Amino acid sequence: MQYILLLFVLLVCAVPCSADEPAAFTLSGDWTVKVQYAGRTVDVAVFPAVVEQITGERHSKMPLYDANATWNPAMAPEQIRGIDHFPTTFALETQSVKVRSGTGADAAEYVKDKDFQVKEMWGAIGRLPNGNIGENQPVFLDYRFGKMRLDSIVLTKDGKIEYRLGQQDVVVPVPPKIAGGEKRLGNIWVKARITKLEPNLLFPILETVYPETGTEKNAAETLLPKTTAKIRSGQPVKILAWGDSVTEGAYLPLQDRWQEQFVKRLRLKYPAVKFELITEGWGGRTTAAYRNEPPESIHNFQKKVLDVKPDVIISEFVNDAYLNGEALEKQYSKILEAFNGIGAEWVILTPHYVRTDWMGLDRERDIDNDPRPYTQDLRKFAAAHNIALADAAARYGRLWRRGIPYSTLMSNNINHPNAEGHQIFADALLALFP
Repeated sequence: MQYILLLFVLLVCAVPCSADEPAAFTLSGDWTVKVQYAGRTVDVAVFPAVVEQITGERHSKMPLYDANATWNPAMAPEQIRGIDHFPTTFALETQSVKVRSGTGADAAEYVKDKDFQVKEMWGAIGRLPNGNIGENQPVFLDYRFGKMRLDSIVLTKDGKIEYRLGQQDVVVPVPPKIAGGEKRLGNIWVKARITKLEPNLLFPILETVYPETGTEKNAAETLLPKTTAKIRSGQPVKILAWGDSVTEGAYLPLQDRWQEQFVKRLRLKYPAVKFELITEGWGGRTTAAYRNEPPESIHNFQKKVLDVKPDVIISEFVNDAYLNGEALEKQYSKILEAFNGIGAEWVILTPHYVRTDWMGLDRERDIDNDPRPYTQDLRKFAAAHNIALADAAARYGRLWRRGIPYSTLMSNNINHPNAEGHQIFADALLALFP
């Protein structure tokens, strides 16, 4: 019951409440954090990462192992699957995996590297073609896996510092709730299966809201003049959300998707205006894929984007992140020409942050500046062509300042933001409007 007992560890210290001064976190041991706040210093004992044991998990069959597959290879144990059913990286303790034909004492135990294989990073399991596991044979798994947590350091109403455990999960760990009058000083990210804390897992809260910029605020006045004029006169406005799987949003309830959140808030802001929302999303695809689709395709660019004749098109394509420089200028200039041809105005959403290794990052704090050339060149393209830019990337880059490791908002541990992550897109869009 040690886990429960540590849930409300109170560190009594008479700390005067300060509404503005941020706390400072430093490591003072493998699982100890030194909290400095308002002239006081307190050492906080952090509960270590938890590893759980699963025994006899039944699977009706085991697919062939695919050594070339990336994030969804072969078969993932149930407990390491995220919301999207993708396996969570490094959650599985691969050396603990045992595969058996049954759960009884007489069940056969299969041999790794001979009968089955496990992918180290993604934790997926598959049978080997010359092994002893049949194509349609049920198998039973034993394994250990880890979950992550986002724990908090909280200043209580009576000036005490309290350490609270967050809700653990393989993806999207939820930090503990705080009561009215309390202040969250920061979070501690306990990643799955770690043996000790590291400095980059400490997230003192430095700001509580994104600082709106003058260049973004009310940009619709000058960059979306026709749309703004319609809103002011109470005319109907047709909005097309165009993008990849994040826009398609099949992994989220409809109301949680960025375009639905954005238009809902637009309707509240401008109740006299009828906003029509159309979504055209295609998972795993790019702007080039749309433009290259033949006329008979259900994702043909002409039919699904241009022929809709929207007033404003909002594009979200994290899958275009391979584009930069002249290639981006060429591709997006053709899109702009097509949009101008139907009289539509354009809003470009910069992409959310994705897996650190995909972005060339080795941490999730001190990352204000998006290192991807695509994001930087999108900003340049929008500025050069007077296109409205909703800079979601800038907002994602500052999440660490609010105590949030951005990947804890990814429902698949890769690149699919959850509802809170989609809200960041909606925030960036709404900031454009007066």
